[in-house]
Amino acid sequence: MKHTRVPTPRTVLTGAALVVALTAATLTLQTADAAPAKNPDPPSASAAGQRAKGLSSTLGADGAGAYYDAEHHKLIVNVTTEAAAAKARAAGAEPRIVKHSLASLDAARATLKKQATIPGTSWGMDPRTNKVVINADRTVQGDKLEQLKRVAASLGDRVALRQSADALRPLIAGGDAIWGTGARCSLGFNVTKGGQPYFLTAGHCTNAVRSWSATQGGTEIAMTEAGTFPGDDFGLVKYTAADILHPSAVDLYNGSMQTIAKAGDPIVGQKVQRSGGSTHVHEGDVIALEVTANYQQGSVDGLIQATVCAEAGDSGGSLYEGDTALGLTSGGRGDCSLGGVTYYQPVREALEKTGAQIG
Repeated sequence: MKHTRVPTPRTVLTGAALVVALTAATLTLQTADAAPAKNPDPPSASAAGQRAKGLSSTLGADGAGAYYDAEHHKLIVNVTTEAAAAKARAAGAEPRIVKHSLASLDAARATLKKQATIPGTSWGMDPRTNKVVINADRTVQGDKLEQLKRVAASLGDRVALRQSADALRPLIAGGDAIWGTGARCSLGFNVTKGGQPYFLTAGHCTNAVRSWSATQGGTEIAMTEAGTFPGDDFGLVKYTAADILHPSAVDLYNGSMQTIAKAGDPIVGQKVQRSGGSTHVHEGDVIALEVTANYQQGSVDGLIQATVCAEAGDSGGSLYEGDTALGLTSGGRGDCSLGGVTYYQPVREALEKTGAQIG
């Protein structure tokens, strides 16, 4: 029997999803004087992320986020009290005394959600600056811009407002992995559900396409089973063709593939890679989590933001580090000549909500 290999995790956005940018500020925060941590520094961003999750419940209301210092292999944990700093230090993290608690920053985000959900804007908490960083695209003008400024001013130094020179634009085109009638998208990760083969892609893709093929106008190989967009941005597609190979791997566009063995949670400061059908493989850093992106079609919450460039055709594909799946490309701005930022639907959430699993 002839086997057709479906190109593994590539990326193409369908629909007219517009993209917003979140630029991290560079304020210096007070660092708590501390004795050396009793536990060794985490050997990787993944290990730092796991340690940060454990510390979050330990610190409770005194915790204010965390990030990974990749250069020095250190987990930095923001705290609001000296007592919490001692707990973080004992757990092997480097504490930083900051002004704003997570509860205070979450309240600021809630106010933005209620009073400033404007297409062309985004916001997310930046633990490096202990602020909620708001970005407005250049298309946010006039009364809308004044409204945004008023809301930001009411939140004081809990927020920082940035304006982007890049115009919002859809990421449509490129990619050659998966085709539907009038649309082209690349899968993110091959997964299984109930022992059957599926793949994950962007929700705006599955909203637009029911039947998928490996070539334009080709024979159907998969059918959309579920999708969510806006709110979230993920879709689940079931393979229907028996002669399709579907390895758990990402296409590196150099004749090789990166095996994907598990899903993970990113941490700010982590170095990541993105594979996409248009610009292939690029890398960057995670700069924000729990980001809200206000697309023209509606808001998507809980996104990952990274300094990875993307262009038309890259949306929908794989964000990963080594053998760990992290996200599905939701949108982005800029390009790979001048640079840009991208937003990702967390893979773990998509797996949990669809009942699928890696492998």
